[in-house]
Amino acid sequence: MRFTDRTDAGRRLAAAVQHLRDEEPVVLGLPRGGVPVAFEVARALGAPLDVIVVRKLGVPYQPELAFGAIGEGGVRVLNDDVVRHCGIGPDQIAAVERAERQELERRARRYRGGRPPATGEARTVIVVDDGIATGATAAAACQVVRAQGAARVVLAVPVAPPDAVRRLSMVADDVVCLSVPPLFGAVGEWYVDFSQTTDEEVAACLARAVADPARVRQAPVTTGVEVEAAGVRLAGDLARPEGAAGLVMFAHGSGSSRHSPRNRAVAEVLQEAGLGTLLFDLLTPAEEADRDNVFDIGTLAGRLAGATRWLRERESAPIGYFGASTGAAAALRAAADDPDIGAVVSRGGRPDLAGPRLDDVRAPTLLIVGGADLMVLDLNRAAQAQLRCENRLEIVPGATHLFEEPGALDRVAGLARSWFTTHLTAGSDPSTSARREPHH
Repeated sequence: MRFTDRTDAGRRLAAAVQHLRDEEPVVLGLPRGGVPVAFEVARALGAPLDVIVVRKLGVPYQPELAFGAIGEGGVRVLNDDVVRHCGIGPDQIAAVERAERQELERRARRYRGGRPPATGEARTVIVVDDGIATGATAAAACQVVRAQGAARVVLAVPVAPPDAVRRLSMVADDVVCLSVPPLFGAVGEWYVDFSQTTDEEVAACLARAVADPARVRQAPVTTGVEVEAAGVRLAGDLARPEGAAGLVMFAHGSGSSRHSPRNRAVAEVLQEAGLGTLLFDLLTPAEEADRDNVFDIGTLAGRLAGATRWLRERESAPIGYFGASTGAAAALRAAADDPDIGAVVSRGGRPDLAGPRLDDVRAPTLLIVGGADLMVLDLNRAAQAQLRCENRLEIVPGATHLFEEPGALDRVAGLARSWFTTHLTAGSDPSTSARREPHH
């Protein structure tokens, strides 16, 4: 099992610990990479989220060998066998602890921004990390949590080697691990995107959980599905918040909708706004290997139309399309044949490839283009001139084709959220035509 990123891993892990919801647990993430995973678990369980900051205590002359660990609130856990075997005296223990506690307190302040820590005393505590290699830090975290008064300690991780799971079962009451591969090299091998998590991202996750607990309770659990479209089975991930006002299907010409970090980032924002999302591959892995298939708009549009029929058999909410690259052309072609599509958003797309079918699109359409993506911008302006539906062209200043610049993708997500929530939840008059290219 491979995970797209930590968000994907967290949502899958959340499904595996749903049975703990009634215990009203506290979720603690190990910094740094464990916190975004823990955020998704806490969202799905409607549970408080905090960080568990621990520091291992290393033998003075062999610091990689831990003789104990410390946590907040003055908690200290010692391995008496190591202390005795290495002849570590009380003064040495105190000196090592003093240095490590300063670093522990600095990190805790940095992550929480002055907020008090969540208490897990006499409660079930779920300790979450993004994966385990040796398990030393996770073991220390479980021991510290127990010493802080937790009634039950559950360790939840996406991936770990079998020997580490066995060892950790001795310090946690329960270990939930989605994947236990016998051949294990490094945690990052089991992720498509394992980019480093920063201190700022950790602090942001904790702040979001505190700022909007209602949104945390509404977070959807993502379910893996097989979408049947035009006689082909396509892998997908369906997330549907309770009472979703609409569903957005993602279309990407490379066939990588399910694994695109950019699409997933937009999908998360839509989900937080109460919209469901379906991210799926329009092409099979074999088809994707042939670059010509990426530009076969007829096939891509046919797959999207078939997937739409499949989704309508299962869901009754209004449906919109989010297309990127050649997937935008496929979305517009499919919408031209389906008057019930509620809205279309194109991110850095090639709507021009929809050709003469642009005249037939009736769904309100938002075209989003980077200001520095000059060729694509010209193509979008030309396509906009053909549209007869309600439409708008939004330019993100300074952004290139992939919207990699700071804040650019956030702007895309905000625009898409506003467009879909307006048109999928309240509907729109297809006879209305409005063209606007904002001035920045």
